Amino acid sequence: MPDARPPGEDPFADLYGKLPDPRRRDEPVAEDGGDLAPAPTSRRAAREAAAAHAAAAPAPAPAQPASFEDLFTGTASSDAIGAVPPRKTKKQKHRGRWVALGIVVVVLAGIAGGGWYVWSTYEPQIRAFMGWQEPQDYEAGLAHGQALVTIADGDTGSSVSKALAAAGVTKTSGVFYNMLVASGQNPTFYPGVYKLQKEMTAAAALAALLDPASKLENTALVREGLTEDKILPILADALKMPLADFQAAVKDPAAYGVKAKTLEGWLFPATYTFKPSVTAKQVIQTLVDRTVTSLDAAGVPEADRERILTIASIIQREARVEGDFYKVSRVIENRLQPNNQETFGKLQMDSTAQYGYHENHNGTASSSAAALADDNPWNTYVHAGLPIGPIASPGDVAIDAAMRPAPGPWMYFVTVNLDTGETVFSATYAEQQKAIVQMQTWCKAHPDSGC
Repeated sequence: MPDARPPGEDPFADLYGKLPDPRRRDEPVAEDGGDLAPAPTSRRAAREAAAAHAAAAPAPAPAQPASFEDLFTGTASSDAIGAVPPRKTKKQKHRGRWVALGIVVVVLAGIAGGGWYVWSTYEPQIRAFMGWQEPQDYEAGLAHGQALVTIADGDTGSSVSKALAAAGVTKTSGVFYNMLVASGQNPTFYPGVYKLQKEMTAAAALAALLDPASKLENTALVREGLTEDKILPILADALKMPLADFQAAVKDPAAYGVKAKTLEGWLFPATYTFKPSVTAKQVIQTLVDRTVTSLDAAGVPEADRERILTIASIIQREARVEGDFYKVSRVIENRLQPNNQETFGKLQMDSTAQYGYHENHNGTASSSAAALADDNPWNTYVHAGLPIGPIASPGDVAIDAAMRPAPGPWMYFVTVNLDTGETVFSATYAEQQKAIVQMQTWCKAHPDSGC
């Protein structure tokens, strides 16, 4: 047999010697490997021994997971290897949950913010690419209230379609006409004023227009922004009177107390009902008197009536929604200031160029190059200051806006969505150019919207 080796020469023998005795697994072992003091012989002695040991022992270090070295040194049993770590406290759990929630909120906010920017900037392109076209017609069952629509002699499906949308009957200016084309219908539209409802489907609007009960007798509806040559046929058709009678009635503005060369701007837009025996001159007097009532209500001095009507008529033709009337008024006033006229030169309102060139009712928002260059006294692209007179009949809001422009630094504006009337007002030329690009992008995505 090989000779016995001195203690410590064989490391495995030393390590083996430190293992706990399996025969005494449940018995305590001293730190040096020897036996502890004899076990207490009574419960009282056990309690006293335990108290003495606790008082002498140092504070326990934080529990650490047991390792295999602890197993071999006897400081831990095989039961402790792989033990589950101690559970977190409630405070630690709550703190972790709040941190996780904060991270989720930040991530979602970033995604939402970026998504909203992309959608608001490229909505038309996204809708076109994905096929998510905005519904053009109202849903059935939404109809409510009352809307009056005037059909003039010679109106076609296209012009009636625009009139229905302008009155709030249909959702878009083309849905009624598109329905007629798709269904192959070619109905006859008779002149007059028709009582319909707001937010009707195109099919329901057609049924109402073809129903004789919808037509109002001896009632004329004059819409805002129309010119004298458009208003007179509406009156004649609605009241079953010769157009020549109305044309003769407007030749002498002084007969109605108007100190102007024409009654342009003085035929107030509203709904009128007359007795069957009314004359053309009485009808015109009624419309002029209604204009004077509106001017007085807005506090317009008599000497300023023609000037305010001129500004109000431009506002009526330029602004798309009533909320913008007062801003458009401010742009006009800002540009008319002497110091600004030196900078910008002229008022440059498309509506004035279109009126002077007789293209103000051609159904488009943009002016032709010929209209912008034509040398007529209404064209504010050619002549400085206001045009020589009103270019249309303004309503109450436009007249009030002409007297009370909103405060603001705006020098430009452009409508960037012809369907909703959304308009961007700018104080600088650079801002205006950005808005023009926005308008051009929208028009490119909506080629049939009258750009």
